[in-house]
Amino acid sequence: MTKISPEIDETVLTESILAVSADVSFASDHFPKYKLGPDNQILEEPRGDNNGPSLKEVVERETTQLSEQHKRLSVRDLASKFDKNLAAAAKLADEAKLREVASLEGHVLLKKLRDALESLRGRMAGRDKEDVEKAISMVEALAVKLTQKEGELIQEKFEVKKLANFLKQASEDAKKLVNQEKSFACAEIESARAVVQRFGEALDEQERNTENSQKTQEIEELIEEVQEARRIKLMHQPSKVMDLEHELRALRNQIREKSIFSIKLQKELAINKKAEENKSRLYALHGSETLGSCLRLQPCSDNAPLLSKSSIQWFRASPDGNQREIISGANKTIYAPEPLDVGRILQADILSNGQTVSVTTAAPIDSAAGLGGYVETLLRKSSSEFNVIISQINGQDHPSHSTHAFNVGKMRIKLCRGWITKSREIYSTSMLLCGVRGDGNAPAKSLFWQPRKGLSYVLTFESERERNAAIMVARKHAFDCGVMLGGPDDQM
Repeated sequence: MTKISPEIDETVLTESILAVSADVSFASDHFPKYKLGPDNQILEEPRGDNNGPSLKEVVERETTQLSEQHKRLSVRDLASKFDKNLAAAAKLADEAKLREVASLEGHVLLKKLRDALESLRGRMAGRDKEDVEKAISMVEALAVKLTQKEGELIQEKFEVKKLANFLKQASEDAKKLVNQEKSFACAEIESARAVVQRFGEALDEQERNTENSQKTQEIEELIEEVQEARRIKLMHQPSKVMDLEHELRALRNQIREKSIFSIKLQKELAINKKAEENKSRLYALHGSETLGSCLRLQPCSDNAPLLSKSSIQWFRASPDGNQREIISGANKTIYAPEPLDVGRILQADILSNGQTVSVTTAAPIDSAAGLGGYVETLLRKSSSEFNVIISQINGQDHPSHSTHAFNVGKMRIKLCRGWITKSREIYSTSMLLCGVRGDGNAPAKSLFWQPRKGLSYVLTFESERERNAAIMVARKHAFDCGVMLGGPDDQM
């Protein structure tokens, strides 16, 4: 170790120390505090750090959370997370470079400081020399500790670089996934558009097929006029085209008026035809052929046998007349159509003196106006309640005319009066519900309900609409429960 000669004065020493500190930049505004521990080990005094966790710890914590939550995040959110962590890793790498520069400056400072202390030791004697030697030992220990810190910094730099590469690769993979999902979504959108377009074309074709295809002489003349108008437009004669358009509009109005007049004539012909047939027939049906009305058998001739001495049976048949089914219990002169008869032809067979006479409706039974919307409103509720009067119990007339509540729910039907429950049954195969098939006081307002075997009611509603709505709502709820609710021997 080089020693300083005693002839060097204090001025030279001061200048050398100032030269040491002039070309060194410090990372902080004060020098760290150290103390000498056991076995002459240099220990750094702890100081409070109010800056929170380091950037590396933040990046590692967020990376761990991202790995745990990547299954719950969308691909776009995952890519965003990776980009943020990649930026944080780059920032951490820059910080590591700054630390490396600061470490290099620390080595330079320690070397100059050690050289200055060596020069001072040769000039000191006694206790001052021991203090200088102790300071030299502390500087050497600091150099060792700084070397260890450099090793740790190199390892940390390697881990940061590895983490940055991992995040960069993950970010690229996430972007690839985003692009792939975007392409899949575009393909699905195009496929959906193609399906919608095909549906639109099918609907347009169906609308075209449903139009009237009857080709009359007037329609042929209309087509010729349209072709003439197109030809004139091509010849650039707008005035004649406008005249033809007015003529076409007038022709359309004439066709519309003639179509309305034709429908009226067809109805009148059907009425006259039915009247002529009734003249030759022994019996006829009177009443509106719609839901909520009553059909009544009446004789049309004085030679017709009395209906009271004849056997009557009602049937419901398909519109083409190929299939028909018996309506069990409908053997009176009056029959009130129920919702199951809508769209069907009703037929009554009268058997007298060994001869059978059949009478049918002129057209299928139509539904009542506004009934469908009323039923849809009731189906949105959890249960529907109607005011009824019990007309019969088990086929016997009921003397009381008090009002009861007929509650139709999603799982069961209940008949009660106030707190007193007459009957409450869930939907089952033993339950029957249909319109009354006899000649009661108000058959169009009455229905037959058999909650279970051995118990039946005839209930009269306040209106025909409520009676038909109760039947339709009950059958819909029963169907949802897997039960086909109808009358005796009905084919649902």
